[in-house]
Amino acid sequence: MPVAKQLALTEEQVLLIGKALADPRRYEILKRLSDHERGMECSSVRDCFDISPATLSHHMKELEVAGLVQSVRKGKFVSYLVRREMLDAYLRRLQADLG
Repeated sequence: MPVAKQLALTEEQVLLIGKALADPRRYEILKRLSDHERGMECSSVRDCFDISPATLSHHMKELEVAGLVQSVRKGKFVSYLVRREMLDAYLRRLQADLG
């Protein structure tokens, strides 16, 4: 069975992820999304937090730019999935750089 190639992050990607996770609200959103293997619709995410749609949109964009989540459009609805391979790569990079 072939071994899956591990994702290697650039310095810029590491910094983007760190910036995204530095915000407590984005960290909480990512934790909530991690509980749902099949992802969550945007409206379901918003129901979990007392924030406006515009604020949620901003947070989701930051997480997406950092590569931590992937948006999936289903008709007029958007769902978000955690990109676990990015989290794994980030943890490996931190271990290599700081461990």
